[in-house]
Amino acid sequence: MLSTLLSGDFPRSRILTGVLVAVLIGLTLAPFLFPGAAAINTAAKICIFIVLVASYDLLLGYTGIVSFAHTMFFGIGGYGVGLALYTFGASWGVIGLGILAALILGIALAMLIGLLSLRVRAIFFAMITLAVASAFLLLATQFSEFTGGEDGRTFSVPPVLRPGYRLLEQPLFGTVVNGRILAYYLVFVAALVLFLTMLRIVNSPFGRVLQAIRENDMRAEALGYRVVYYRTMANCIAAAMAVLAGALYAIWLRYTGPEATLSFAIMLDILLMVVIGGMGTLYGAVVGATLFIVAQNYLQRLMAVGASATEGIPLLPKLLHPDRWLLFLGVLFVLSVYFFPTGIVGRLRSGGR
Repeated sequence: MLSTLLSGDFPRSRILTGVLVAVLIGLTLAPFLFPGAAAINTAAKICIFIVLVASYDLLLGYTGIVSFAHTMFFGIGGYGVGLALYTFGASWGVIGLGILAALILGIALAMLIGLLSLRVRAIFFAMITLAVASAFLLLATQFSEFTGGEDGRTFSVPPVLRPGYRLLEQPLFGTVVNGRILAYYLVFVAALVLFLTMLRIVNSPFGRVLQAIRENDMRAEALGYRVVYYRTMANCIAAAMAVLAGALYAIWLRYTGPEATLSFAIMLDILLMVVIGGMGTLYGAVVGATLFIVAQNYLQRLMAVGASATEGIPLLPKLLHPDRWLLFLGVLFVLSVYFFPTGIVGRLRSGGR
């Protein structure tokens, strides 16, 4: 049963297995283990970014494609669901319609970009995707009558996902099971299913061909595989997964806007998560997304505590000021790349062998 779920791709390291099990248990029980709005927001963001980072790793780590348009597909999913709910009202049918429209648009754009651009060299493809993503961001901010411009759109979700909804009259393990908890488990289950689906894809014959193309595309072409076709299909699958991640993010936030889904800073975060976790290993998406988002949300608080505890020591309070959290995050990234050049998962797997 476990082999079927993991598609035969086991962690191959006791430490990595323990880390993945801990993350799974933590996310499964997050509303009950970590009470409070900040904690459940962090857990939901981890679930969504695991899908987003894994879908990008399908391109970068498994196929060798460098794309800067991934946040565009993330934004298409967010805007598809958000604008549908804003325009037509809060219902499950409208959510389904928004996801379907976003998937069609996202896959069509990915196929068009792939067919027109994947024949060129890698750096030129990266520049083309960057230009397309920038154009889409510009469109989203300029068409303010439809998209809300830079302010985005706030919308309602179905009543069962709203905080005022109560599934149980009495608290469960000290936690009130309301619509917010149900929304979290919708995100969690959807993210788990999407991650296992991608794990199945990369361990299928299709996934093996993608890895062969990554290692030597000329040899794969000589063996009879149509490289452009496989790269385009990988681009479409990754785009569809990013669209679904964006839809989940919009449902969770009950908001969509350029800064939430289309910002280039999100693209940089995705790249950092892939590198930290390990390219070419979907488990790296789990480790990288979890470490990065936890650091992003709690490093400032930890530094504030450290600054208060070292008030009597010269320079240290200023160095540990919460406003300098990006500096420490950068240092952590450099150290992780130095000590884990193949990513954390790659290092743990080599140690396991």
